[in-house]
Formats: sequence, structure tokens, C-alpha cells
Amino acid sequence: MRRLFSDELNDLHVRFSEMGMMANEAIFKSVRAFVNHDKDAARAVIADDKHINKREVDLEKRSFELIALQQPVTTDLRIIVTVMKASSDLERMGDHAVSIAKSTIRVKGETRVPEIEAKIADMASAVEQMVNEVLDAYVQSDAVRARQIAEEDHGINQFSDDIYHLCIDRMRADSDTIVGAMDYMLVSSYLERIGDYVTNICEWILYLKTGKLLELNSNAKEDDF
Repeated sequence: MRRLFSDELNDLHVRFSEMGMMANEAIFKSVRAFVNHDKDAARAVIADDKHINKREVDLEKRSFELIALQQPVTTDLRIIVTVMKASSDLERMGDHAVSIAKSTIRVKGETRVPEIEAKIADMASAVEQMVNEVLDAYVQSDAVRARQIAEEDHGINQFSDDIYHLCIDRMRADSDTIVGAMDYMLVSSYLERIGDYVTNICEWILYLKTGKLLELNSNAKEDDF
């Protein structure tokens, strides 16, 4: 029974990691569609979101079954709780990728600003890197790396601030860019929220290791860890 339970836990890990890769791919494709003005690619991101949603439901179902049938305690229970909570964060990342894809469709044909789009592409690359890193930290149960990744979110927030100010300046200079610039700000806010969800997963990695619910990127003292 114990070996069967271990196999089921490992399968849960694998399925969660796969979901993470699906979410990261959706982010990459949605931003690429946005900067390339590719409505067809954007529609594909929207259509594929159902697979991410289905994976979250599957993970939740499997997690509840493990809790009900195996009655896990301590570390094993933390693993299951972490997967349930973190998969919800991944699902929300997928939702924001869909929002970016919808922006692509909405602003097709509007006046675009290459300088701002390049900045959005850079921001997206940083976000994608964070997602890759947090998935690796999860697989390795690396609490130290999780804290470091959470700190990287400050850089994502700076990208968002920079894009906001670039958009305001451009809208003031050229009213034809107002519609597109509004969506630039929306897209940067979606990417910023994805960064926040990465931080959430970092917090669940720490919970997995310590059994404590800790808030990162806050005023909490190191001693509290």
C-alpha cells in the first residue's frame, strides 16, 4: 500500500509539472501573438486553455482521492495540499495568457508602438524565466531558490511601471496610439499578475519544506522564516 501511495504521489508531481509547462507555453505563445499581431495564434491560445483547466480539475480530483483513501499525514499531506494550491495558481496564469490573447484580437489594426512592444516582450521573457525557475524549484523542493525567485518579482513590477509611463507619454504625444497603449498597459498588468502567482507558488514550496505558511515579498523578518 505504501509503495502504491508513493507511486501516486510521484504521478501527482509529474502531472503538476506538466501543467506548469502548459501554462508557461500559453504565456509565451500569447505574448508572441501579441507582438506579432497574430490573431490566429491568439485564438489558438484561447482554445488550448481548456487543456490547462482540465488538468487543474484532474489534479484536484486525484488529490481529494488520495486524502480520502490514503489518509496521509504530515509531509505527504503537505505535498498534496501544495499541488492543489499551486495548480490553482497555474490555472490563473493560463487565464491571464488568454486575456493577453484577447487583447491581440481586440487591437488588431490599431496604431502600434514598436518600442513599447519590445519592452513587453522583454517583460514576458523575464516572466517565462521565473515560471521555469519556480517549476524547477518545486521539483527540487528547493526552498532557498524559491525565496530568491520571489525576490525577482520586484523586477517584473519595475517592467510594469516602465511600460505604464511609456504608454502615458506616447498617448499624450499621439492620440492615435491611445487604444493600443491601453492594451499595452493591460498586457503588462496581466504579466505582473503572473509574476505574483509565481510568488504564490514559491510560498507553497516553502510550506512544503517547513509546514509554515509564509508571505514572501512582504515586511516579514528573516527570523520569521
